[in-house]
Parts: sequence; C-alpha cells; structure tokens
Amino acid sequence: MADSYPSIAQCAVVATAFKVLLFPAYKSTDFEVHRNWLATTNSLPVQEWYFEKTSEWTLDYPPFFAGFEWILSQFAKVIDPGMLRVYNLEYESWQTVYFQRATVIITELVLVYALNLFVQSAPPAFRRPSHAAALSILLSPGLLIIDHIHFQYNGFLYGILILSLVLARKKSTTLLSGLLFAALLCLKHIYLYLAPAYFVFLLRAYCLGPKSVFHVKFGNAFKLGTGIIAIFGAAFGPFAYWGQIPQLLSRLFPFSRGLCHAYWAPNVWALYSFVDRVLIYVAPQLGLAVDLDAINSVTRGLVGDTSFAVLPEITPRTTFLLTLFFQVIPLIKLFFDPTWDTFIGAVTLCGYASFLFGWHVHEKAILLVIIPFSLIALKDRRYLGAFRPLAVAGHVSLFPLLFTAAEFPIKIVYTIFWLVLFLLAFDRLAPASNRSRIFLFDRFSLLYITISIPLILYCSLIHQATFGKTLEFLPLMFTSSYSAVGVVGSWLGFLVVYFTS
Repeated sequence: MADSYPSIAQCAVVATAFKVLLFPAYKSTDFEVHRNWLATTNSLPVQEWYFEKTSEWTLDYPPFFAGFEWILSQFAKVIDPGMLRVYNLEYESWQTVYFQRATVIITELVLVYALNLFVQSAPPAFRRPSHAAALSILLSPGLLIIDHIHFQYNGFLYGILILSLVLARKKSTTLLSGLLFAALLCLKHIYLYLAPAYFVFLLRAYCLGPKSVFHVKFGNAFKLGTGIIAIFGAAFGPFAYWGQIPQLLSRLFPFSRGLCHAYWAPNVWALYSFVDRVLIYVAPQLGLAVDLDAINSVTRGLVGDTSFAVLPEITPRTTFLLTLFFQVIPLIKLFFDPTWDTFIGAVTLCGYASFLFGWHVHEKAILLVIIPFSLIALKDRRYLGAFRPLAVAGHVSLFPLLFTAAEFPIKIVYTIFWLVLFLLAFDRLAPASNRSRIFLFDRFSLLYITISIPLILYCSLIHQATFGKTLEFLPLMFTSSYSAVGVVGSWLGFLVVYFTS
C-alpha cells in the first residue's frame, strides 16, 4: 500500500478541515430532528421515547439509533444543556450547531476504518482500483451534501454497511458480517431493502454446504440464528415487554404517506408522474379521460396521497410486488453463485429495485445504490459503463436539497470536480473485460453527462430569471426526470452485466 497516494487517512484529514468550514452552512429540518431526538432520549425514560410528540419531528428510527442519540446526549449536556430540553423547539445556539456538526465528522471515522479495511482486504491486483473506489466514497458529494450540510449521520451508518460487506469476503468473518448487518437494521430500517441479498448469501455461503443445498451446517445456522435473535432481542425486547411494539412500528413505517416524496426521487414513479403531467395536455386530443381533482396533486409536493390525472393509480401493493420481483431476479443467481462479487452485485440490485419501485422513496436513498456499487465499479469496463450514468444522475438528483444561494457554488463545483476527477481515474484503472460489451446505454454516457450542464444552468439560474416565483416545481420535475433516466438506464445496464459476468 506504500504506492497508494494520497492515503485514506490523508484525505480524511483534508476532508475534515473542509467540513469544519461548512459548520455555519445551511441546515435542513433534519438538524432540528436530531436535536429533538437528543432531547427526547436524554430527558425522558425509555418507555416514553416513541410516544413523545411535543415536536412534529418525532423519533422514527429503530431503538439502537435512539440509544446512539442517548450516548451523544451525554456529551451534549456538557456543551449546552439547552439543546436537551424537549420544549426548546428550533433551538440552535452556536454550541449546538458546532456539537451536532462535529458528531457527524467524528462518527464518520467508522467509514474511514471500513474503507481502509476494504482496500487492505482486496486482492493485490485490485489494490489500486479499490483504493480509488474507497476515496470516491470517502469524498462523495452525496455524503457531503446530505450529512455535512443538509445534516444526517449516513457516513457512520454506511461505514457499518461497508464493514459488514468487507467482512463477508472471508469465510472466517462471514458470521460477524451477518451479525453486524443485523445491528445495522436496528440502527436504521432503510437497510431492510438490502436484507434479501444478505439472507440468501448467508443461507447459501454460511448455513448450507458448498456442494449441496441439502447439506445443512446446523452449527453455523444455530450461531447465526442465535446471534440475530440476541441482537433484535436487545433492540426490541424491552419495547415488547412494555407492549409498545405496535406504537414503535407505527413510527418506523408510516404507510399513510403518498407514493412520491415532496420532491420526486429519480425513480420509475418520477417518470410515471412526468408522463402523467404530459398526458394532461394531450389527453383531449387522444380521447383520454382527465381527473380534474388530481391535476395539482403531484405538483404541490405535499406528503399525502398522490393522485394521477390520466394514468392509473399506483397502490402500495403494486410497489411491493414490483420491488420484490426485481429483487428476486438477482437473488436467484446469488443462490447458485454465492461469491463475494455476486453478493455485492445482488446487494446493489436490491438497492436499485427498492429505490426504483418502492413506496414514498426519498431522494437521499440513492446512496443505497451508489455506495455498494462503488465497491465493484472497477471490476472491469462493463461495470464502469453501468456505474457512470448512476454517478452523474444520483448526485445531480441531490442538488434540490440545497436551494440556498450560499451553497450553490459548493454543491456545483464540488460535485463537478468529484465527477471529473474520479470518473477519469476510474476510466484509467478499470481493466478491459474479457466479454464483449452488450449494453448500449454506456455508449451514450457522454451525451447524458453533457445534458446535465444546461440542465443545471436552467434549474439553478435561468428558470428563476425567466419565470420568477411561478412554476416553482418545474426545475424539480426536470431534475428528477433527467436523473431518473440515468438511474433506470444504469440499472438496466448493470442487470445485463450482472447476468453475463
């Protein structure tokens, strides 16, 4: 590793210095969300954590994350006890801001450790590509925008995910990999989207014999099952004892929310919504019926039921069946070929399926696809061809999260610099494939990337100068629909690569 420069540690130090400069930057309501959770877990007994509703930002993460907030609150009361009062809504003293920003950076050390282990565990021939992939994750514009400006703790959580994925590389640490993922589910339940890939991999690679699926390793199955039960018991057991599981689940899974989030995540339903918007204007010529009551529903961006004016309504059952179907497809290959590369590919495709077809998907969930895909993006040039449009679309789709003028140059310049630097580096490091390139979408990657430039200019500058405060949802719709094309195209391309590798 002596020839790997700059090192992960060096980049982490430089990145930390830059992130400290962003302490006064824009912060979303998520900042108040986590401040309120600090107050809730510190001020109230555990039995009241999932009932407290003084703030509209109620605790809706699993118990381990609530415990994580409680640990942070022990330090917070030394910095500024005012942030730990439940009734201090919208409290943001400079001590509070600096403390919460600093905790994101400090807990991100888990990500630094996981990436370093990922590089060290790579085969010697893939050390340099793995090092480049690790740096691309560490310096990701997605993590910078979501965690260090918008405000969340994704770096810490994705660090645990990557650590779990890396531990799955060796048979001796496969059990630890599964148990660590179980703990991750008790920290943030969005990772349930990736659980089917873990289930199949652990079943096939750890609990069943390598030569016959009828050869059950009862010892391994017992250790894995006992460990998972113990972890979930530690997390949810007390709430089951208090009879609070229904209340806890109602917080974790608020199914009353509509199909699309306030800003359409760049998935299949964004394209579906876009087509519905277009059909409103051409429906009379085509003789199609238009539901007048639904015309404004998806453009208002409200959390609630999304209605379509022309196209058929989408139900939660439909999204569940589509997600399950497109997750099962890669899992079939994983079952018969439980190698590490196939496992990472299946995790990525489970992330794709849940993001593209899920119900009320947040745009920030694109990291569920980008981060695991980054670990194998440099396997060969076919993988890179599918990854490239995802890298562009996924990060551009996050731009609307930062809508203030001060952050405009940060998100644009940093993201463009990251894309140019790492996509060029990836292009040099990715080896040629021994198979012919079947997927044609990567031939148009340059065109797709080029289109992003006028799109960003229009959505960020030209639209407001031309229309003022009217048609405010139009730039969001363009950004979401453009990004959705890239994500869907990348998904189709990776499906082909996955099944032909």
